[in-house]
Amino acid sequence: MDVLDLLRELVRRPSVTPNDAGCQDVVAERLTAAGFEVVRLGFGDVENLWATHGSGAPLICLAGHTDVVPPGPRSSWHSEPFEPEIRDGYLYGRGASDMKASDAAMTVALEHVAQRGHRGTIALLLTSDEEGPGVDGTDRALRHLLDSGVKIDAAIVGEPTSEESFGDVVKNGRRGSMTGTLTVQGVQGHTAYPHLAQNAVHRLAPALADLVALDWGPGDENFPPTTLQVANISAGTGASNVVPGHCELQFNVRFGASHTPESISARVEEALRRHGLTEPVAWSVSALPFVTEAGPLIEALEGAIAETAGAPPRRSTGGGTSDARFFAAHGIPVAEFGPLNATIHAANESVEVACLEPLVQIYERALERFLAS
Repeated sequence: MDVLDLLRELVRRPSVTPNDAGCQDVVAERLTAAGFEVVRLGFGDVENLWATHGSGAPLICLAGHTDVVPPGPRSSWHSEPFEPEIRDGYLYGRGASDMKASDAAMTVALEHVAQRGHRGTIALLLTSDEEGPGVDGTDRALRHLLDSGVKIDAAIVGEPTSEESFGDVVKNGRRGSMTGTLTVQGVQGHTAYPHLAQNAVHRLAPALADLVALDWGPGDENFPPTTLQVANISAGTGASNVVPGHCELQFNVRFGASHTPESISARVEEALRRHGLTEPVAWSVSALPFVTEAGPLIEALEGAIAETAGAPPRRSTGGGTSDARFFAAHGIPVAEFGPLNATIHAANESVEVACLEPLVQIYERALERFLAS
């Protein structure tokens, strides 16, 4: 079974978070036959797979996720979301690019490297909880492995990173992400008698204008400028003659290394206080910023991409969060590379068939370059 056949087999399985739908069984069967030691790490409803070949240092891990986001309305798709279909050189199906193409390519690459022989240890870590809460997936599996004495020297996460053409971007870091939720209190009343009420939306409005206009300064050589984006606002009862008694605001901040969660929360709360808003903000930090500097991992991956795709990739820390943050949190050098990301999470998600074999070659060559360094 080549990489295209394996990708088809994975896409056919409706592995909507956290249901793996047997994807990891398919990979486990192949890697076991190739001489890998396969361990299943199930936590709650989440399936995780850890497969290794060889022994000793260095240990380099390829990492991915088998879960996908829901396909959405069938009417938005030109073909069945979980029945892979090739049209005009692209394979269509939910998860095709995010990230079952990389799962398939990593599996085949590991088989090839194992067959040829290598020093050290090559490994694969898969989870079914990347698109979900991320609690019982890569984060918990990694902590379990590290607590068990496993030492991971480097990791490549197969997220779709390419933007304009295959191989043009590698992620060597990610921004931090934190979300704030503020509930502004007022007094509910009749819109015809505003003097007997206090409109919570009106209380929020001046502060909201200040929040969205905050200047967080320029980015730096590793990160784009910090941004604050309103995600949700809810207020009122649905009736047009009721003054809302409370208003809930949710916003998200993406930030680089020049800011910390503490400095961001302090600045936001200061802006709110300037407008008399003393209600507490509930903060949730889902990721801290990280950068993997030039070294054996970056050199191995970029060299493999340049050799295969014909040009060196551009380094980027843009985009959302990924499971790479869990490796970085343990001080493990980590980078991300995969196919084009133009259709991820969209209806008619697709991956170019012509990039599948080069993707296998890049993972193979990256593994071999790193192990030889």
